[in-house]
Amino acid sequence: MVLSRSSTTARDPLSDVLDVLGAHVARLTRMEAGGSWAFAFPLANRLKFVAVLDGEQWMLVPGQPRCRMKAGDVCLIGRTPYVVASDPEREPEEGTSLYPESGSDLARVNSGDGVAAIGGSIAFPDENGDFLLDLLPGFLLVERGARASSAIAAVLDLIGSEFRRDAMGSDIVAARLADVLVIEALRALSDDGDRSRTGWLGAISDPRLGRALRAVHRDLAAPWTVAALAEVAGMSRAAFSAAFSRHVGRPPLAYLRYWRLTLARTLLRKGTATVDEVARRVGYTSQSAFANAYRHAFATTPRSRSPVA
Repeated sequence: MVLSRSSTTARDPLSDVLDVLGAHVARLTRMEAGGSWAFAFPLANRLKFVAVLDGEQWMLVPGQPRCRMKAGDVCLIGRTPYVVASDPEREPEEGTSLYPESGSDLARVNSGDGVAAIGGSIAFPDENGDFLLDLLPGFLLVERGARASSAIAAVLDLIGSEFRRDAMGSDIVAARLADVLVIEALRALSDDGDRSRTGWLGAISDPRLGRALRAVHRDLAAPWTVAALAEVAGMSRAAFSAAFSRHVGRPPLAYLRYWRLTLARTLLRKGTATVDEVARRVGYTSQSAFANAYRHAFATTPRSRSPVA
């Protein structure tokens, strides 16, 4: 059996990662709040987004400057606790009770005539979300007036229209639009022209590091070396390795290995290929080398996680 490259490999790193990881908004919640309020949410091993439809609110994240979000702004929240508030000085209440597991997805606070915002958790099958969470900082903001944010404004307008219409199927439509919103936010962050931005999104937007990342995601099975990737980037080996590690948080070959194994885990769980076929697909010519790398990364063997082993 030969795996189709076109079915598993996208044309750019962002599309490739989101497609392979199967990212989607698991639950879309809405808050309408008036008066004075503040709610604290704990650290969780997930990616979340918050977008303001109307009014203004504060986002307070440890280690980050206070962030005043206005209508049209969107933020992504990783592995960090945070507080959302009308007043940054107010002592926050516990916020998870606003949206109990079996409760309503709409929370109204103090008559709800000041701020309207939406939020949602981004789910990934199994543990694959760790790859993206490891690459993103705890907090990222896309302001309405930022470069490449026009698509975000259009999606938010559509989501707001769906809530106002309250027509049949509105919840489903709004959830699908939220998927698009998250992708557009990540796209805007990776294409905002800020060359000082660090992290994986900053590496994608960097002219030189971006070339190397695109090369890896286009041809994952190639026998990449640091020297070969540095040549693609048009940099010396030392400069490339230092810049890549500083932006991405992992050396080039460690990133390559982590992505190869993450893709391999996804393919194995689909059950459409053997362990040997998957190993070759992600660049391992030796099945034993693949098994050792897989065991080291995930504390299990490829066969124990593959229905066809």
